[in-house]
Amino acid sequence: MAFDQNENDLADVATMFAAMRAEGEAPAETEAEAVKGDALDMPFDDGSFDRIIASEIFEHVPHDTAAMAELHRVLKPGGIAAVTVPSWLPERICWALSEEYHTNEGGHIRIYTRAELEAKLKATGFEIGPHHHAHALHAPYWWIKCAVGTGNDDHPLAKAYHRLLVWDILKAPRTTRVAERLLNPLIGKSVVVYLRKPDRESGRRRAGNDG
Repeated sequence: MAFDQNENDLADVATMFAAMRAEGEAPAETEAEAVKGDALDMPFDDGSFDRIIASEIFEHVPHDTAAMAELHRVLKPGGIAAVTVPSWLPERICWALSEEYHTNEGGHIRIYTRAELEAKLKATGFEIGPHHHAHALHAPYWWIKCAVGTGNDDHPLAKAYHRLLVWDILKAPRTTRVAERLLNPLIGKSVVVYLRKPDRESGRRRAGNDG
């Protein structure tokens, strides 16, 4: 299931789901749905999902801790979530290069350190697991976009780098895969934090052991 507030993005996802099914890229027994809604008031029952990916969301939401609480609510006890936000250093450079990048409607309204993100998620009730950084090759693209204008898709440098990224995604050559793996800890565009919602039975056992 894909969940978002942007109808255009959801339409693209629905088209992608249909294409995957037509090409036989999804198991026949699986189902996929695109749902529009508000991250602060999700239209799902408590404990609806055992796995959730919240990708690049909380940096857009003024009341991020309320959105985290909703994420916690709809995840089953014992369920796993992966949360991604822009990494501190690449994002700080983007903000320094372009005011438009972070002041446009629906744009990024905060820059997280990993410690801040994990502290907020822990305060919500999640158990914090491992983390890693990703998409290092995407960071220079956004620095270029911020330098030449975020809406200037026709700039030669931005177009050339975009072609490189598309080629890399489609071909996944060993050279760029190794380069990105080495660069991710330094300039990975996103940080990924893995979470677990405590199991009720585990919580009772711990409480009994403490007593």
